[in-house]
Amino acid sequence: MNFYELRENYSSIIYKNFKCAESGNEIKINYLYKLGEFDFNHELIIPKKYFFHLENMIDKDVFLFNLGLIEIINYYKLACPKKIVLEAGAIKEEQKEFFKKLFYKGLGEFRYINNIDISMEEFLEFVNTDENYYRKSKLKGFEGNIVPVGGGKDSIVTLELLKHEKEKNNCLIVNPRGATIDTVNVAGYNMENTIEIFRKIDPKLLELNKQGYLNGHVPFSAMLAFLGIFCALITNKQYVILSNESSADESTDEVTGANHQYSKSMEFEKDFSNYVEKYINSDIKYFSLLRGMREIDIARLFSEHKQYHKIFRSCNVGSKNGGNDWCGSCPKCLFVYIMLAPYLEKEELINIFGKDLLEDTELLTYLKQLTGIEKVKPFECVGTRDEVNEAIDMIIKKYEEIPTLIRMIK
Repeated sequence: MNFYELRENYSSIIYKNFKCAESGNEIKINYLYKLGEFDFNHELIIPKKYFFHLENMIDKDVFLFNLGLIEIINYYKLACPKKIVLEAGAIKEEQKEFFKKLFYKGLGEFRYINNIDISMEEFLEFVNTDENYYRKSKLKGFEGNIVPVGGGKDSIVTLELLKHEKEKNNCLIVNPRGATIDTVNVAGYNMENTIEIFRKIDPKLLELNKQGYLNGHVPFSAMLAFLGIFCALITNKQYVILSNESSADESTDEVTGANHQYSKSMEFEKDFSNYVEKYINSDIKYFSLLRGMREIDIARLFSEHKQYHKIFRSCNVGSKNGGNDWCGSCPKCLFVYIMLAPYLEKEELINIFGKDLLEDTELLTYLKQLTGIEKVKPFECVGTRDEVNEAIDMIIKKYEEIPTLIRMIK
């Protein structure tokens, strides 16, 4: 099945409703979406913590409705119907434009991989079924910070930069795993003062992918943004502090402009901040502390915090199915290795990654993609072509003998 066949067979996906239920120890949020004959139940479970301000839940609906508007993208991409029909609530024209842009650019890699050539105007539209507009929250008096932790070097650097405000900080982890839990603990926090979210995709999604429905990357950082501001509401925190760097602004493919990291870009950060200010709450703020830095700058700072070197992980392959490893064979592993190589000794790098990646000639294609020899970068969260080349120049100056992989491109 291809995009055009599926789009013809499925004219719309419906955002039916959302429900939020509190029990003694958790908050459970369910979203119901309908695509043709398929009903999808998307679930979020948030264990209650001692620092929650549950009195703020009085304003939860506007936060949760908007969160549901981005979570639907997981199911929308199965068939990319022309219309997203809103039965759970209504949005104004400016809100529709925000989400149209977010879906179109956030699915840039998805469209590239699936050979979908279509304009933003043609791609989708949001359709109200009533005038049930959710009132903007007027709550004020928020203070303190939420820091999402992904287990990689970026959020570690943010935690270290904010350690002087430790008493004001709460970490946020989605689907906790080894590296995220270890990071929180090494940074001096613990799981008792960490917000945990257990996010459960409807299993029918994977079944349909196996049957030939469309699959591909979705803008997870946009979902994290909406999750973050809801967590700010229930913990009475003012700032959701991300760890997205300037390098995220560079397109993965220069020709189409597709950017794997669109929802980490400054463009999205501005759009989202304006949206929250206008439609959700004016007192809660979302921004990236590392926005003015490049990946290579962050790597230099991270290299100084050796207590994290054995526990951080940025490899998507190694983290699949609950894993907590560096695979040593993917473009993300190679990229992180190159970023750290100017600042760490070879033995330190081998202790982290398990081998010397710059001697692995099977990674040559990835190196060409990372350096711009090939026009399309790997569809991963990696830095700019220029800073990869800058790091390679630093490695050449540092090493007595140029590593094999680098010799192959020089």
